[in-house]
Amino acid sequence: MTFVKDLKPIALQDTKLFEPIQIGDTTVEHRAVMCPLTRMRAHHPGNVPNKDWALEYYDQRSKAPGTMIITEGTFPSPQCGGYDNAPGIWSKEQIEQWKKIFAKIHENKSFAWVQLWVLGRQAPCDTLKRDGLRYDSASDEVYMDDASEKKAIECDNRQHGITKEEIKQYVKDYVQAAKNSIDAGADGVEIHSANGYLLNQFLDPISNKRTDEYGGSIENRARFVLEVVDAVVDAIGEKKVGIRFSPYGTFGNMSGASDPGLIAQYAYVVGELEKRAKAGKRLAYIHLVEPRVTNLSLTEGQGWYKEGSNDFVYSIWKGPVIRAGNYALDPSAARDDVQKNDRTLIGYGRLFISNPDLVQRLKEGLPLNKYDRDTFYAMTDKGYIDYPTYAEATKVAASQ
Repeated sequence: MTFVKDLKPIALQDTKLFEPIQIGDTTVEHRAVMCPLTRMRAHHPGNVPNKDWALEYYDQRSKAPGTMIITEGTFPSPQCGGYDNAPGIWSKEQIEQWKKIFAKIHENKSFAWVQLWVLGRQAPCDTLKRDGLRYDSASDEVYMDDASEKKAIECDNRQHGITKEEIKQYVKDYVQAAKNSIDAGADGVEIHSANGYLLNQFLDPISNKRTDEYGGSIENRARFVLEVVDAVVDAIGEKKVGIRFSPYGTFGNMSGASDPGLIAQYAYVVGELEKRAKAGKRLAYIHLVEPRVTNLSLTEGQGWYKEGSNDFVYSIWKGPVIRAGNYALDPSAARDDVQKNDRTLIGYGRLFISNPDLVQRLKEGLPLNKYDRDTFYAMTDKGYIDYPTYAEATKVAASQ
């Protein structure tokens, strides 16, 4: 196994990263959070979590007691999806596999949060057409790009701005998925409202051209997100609900920093969440994608928007905040950001893939395994459950 070159690890054991913090009903023992990581290993047909490998994958990464694990994005219903090999949590077979995964995470004395993921216009329209499903977004025919429009026309599944009744159905889907998650043993759910997916498509005027009460003003564009939050909270309790935002994100052709007004949009949404918190319904956490990573398709360091910050969230929201974005390769930034505010946790993504024992490595300042990007989404156990721990990697290196 090759270690990451030119990385100077820092031992973080004496920082706040290794202090406990209350997240909803759980007390995590440290603040290094495993981010939601799409891996495309679910079985098709059925969107069932992989029966051969997924249990081991989550087992490996939850070994450090008290670790907060946010699962890969998981579809609440068929209409929410579109990727054959991403998991769902609506069917009995799916739920049975998740039960085993959550039980294993808990056996390791760690915690499981399910990210609820609805694709909207980022779904492959031809796959949706094959399955008799709509190609949904906030507005009719406001495509991500020319290629998406061309494909939608060719397969005769044009982008559809969802109706008010369809919005209500999506809210019901979120609620049922949240209930299924808790019934299966999860500690909570994360509502995915980032990275250009459906809820983000409503927040951003680049994709939301509606003229009804779900479009136009800042308040209207936030309505769908807040309706989902309120309904899920009513169903499973505020302490079991988190939410993810990407204020500067451009993935999925979102506006990012090109629209300065978007900061006001996010400030409004976060303010509404804080109002609910002051009324006794504080969400477990807010999860932020940092401007350090504006586009998920780019390699670390590319696309970093250095003229903006998510710090504004702290002046509004008074609960826990997870910050995610290239922190594994920049340990001094992780140290500084977690030290700045006692409500901060740090989310780790790609390097949690290649380092199942990442928590130990962060604690002790150990070298990190390099990841193989070609296997991020491959239907194979390679690059999924075969990455070595530090002890295994050094043992192999010593024998060569």
